[in-house]
Amino acid sequence: MDSINAALDTSGSAKKLTIRKPSSLDGMALNQLVSECPPLDPNSAYCNLLQCHHFNETAAAAFEGEKMVGFISGYILPAAPNTLFVWQIAVHSSARGCGLAGRMLEAILEREALAGVSFIQTTISPGNEASQAVFRKLANKRDTHIRSEMLFGKDTHFNGAHDDELLFTVGPF
Repeated sequence: MDSINAALDTSGSAKKLTIRKPSSLDGMALNQLVSECPPLDPNSAYCNLLQCHHFNETAAAAFEGEKMVGFISGYILPAAPNTLFVWQIAVHSSARGCGLAGRMLEAILEREALAGVSFIQTTISPGNEASQAVFRKLANKRDTHIRSEMLFGKDTHFNGAHDDELLFTVGPF
């Protein structure tokens, strides 16, 4: 099901954003979006194609006209079928500041295929305040808890080449 959302740009004028499930035809647009959203970790075009195709029930794509301006990829944890793991959130600079990430998360959670989900998990580096704020707002909106703990260490897991990754858990809801 598609949903149309109005958002305000920085000048205060309304622009139409469409949030929908992605399809395999969106793989290259996702690849382009991620390349325009540093410091996100880029994936191969093939990986982005699979995200759009295999994981479309647990993903959301946001468009302004024909241009993809937002994307969330996620999947249901195999060992915890009540938990959606959000892998990556990308919001183009032209669409930031209007709550798009939160609206995409809500669009995913509203799907019938996710009716059994009562937790969301994601990893966020300690310095990424914007992403942390998205999940704090979701916890507040759903009147539930949020907690964080170290999951992957910079030196332990990334040989010093990547920041720590904290595991954030929102729920139950």
